[in-house]
Amino acid sequence: MNIYHAIFRSSLGKKFIMGLSGLALVGFVVGHMVGNLQIFLGQEKINAYGAFLKSMPKLLWAARIGLLACVGLHIWSAIALVRENRRARPVAYQVTRSTASFASRTMIWSGLIVLSFIVYHLFDFTITPEFKGVDESGRHDIYKMVILSFSHPLSAGFYILANTLLAIHLSHGFQSLFQSLGLSTGRFRHWFQSLALVLGWLIFVGNVSIPTAVLLGFGKEVL
Repeated sequence: MNIYHAIFRSSLGKKFIMGLSGLALVGFVVGHMVGNLQIFLGQEKINAYGAFLKSMPKLLWAARIGLLACVGLHIWSAIALVRENRRARPVAYQVTRSTASFASRTMIWSGLIVLSFIVYHLFDFTITPEFKGVDESGRHDIYKMVILSFSHPLSAGFYILANTLLAIHLSHGFQSLFQSLGLSTGRFRHWFQSLALVLGWLIFVGNVSIPTAVLLGFGKEVL
């Protein structure tokens, strides 16, 4: 009971849950991005990568369930901490002079938009893809599916917008993670802030490069 209270009832426990679940989600985002960037290596490479993942359905579903669990814990802990902060200060200050960054002030909203993007992305590319063709080897033609999807400016634009918010959300969240774990203190604080900013930019550039390249003509030979 004490362990349960320490983890799920205390503010410190909820911060740890949010931080560790966020770290797991960062790992997923980075891994997902590295996998997607194989599209620049050609149709054979990205389709072989997709076939490799589908060849391990149990591991794939375990990863999906784990991802959903992390998302659920991350959202729950974030909402719980916001409610605690509001209960601690039920009356707003008469004069507000916030020194918080744009990222920290919009964490909840950017997080909700990113969540809606994840749902959209699953339906667009995984659950109900508009293109279900196969390549010459009989594998799901992921390469052509991605090119078709991002050839639509609205689809590509929404993906770019969502990844912009994702980068902002992750850059601040990654920095907050080390604060929650008690690591971002003293002379290490600036170092972790820089690391979080670099991570956000790398994820932004990596993810956005794909729809941008397609809009500029990459992969149009398969259409």
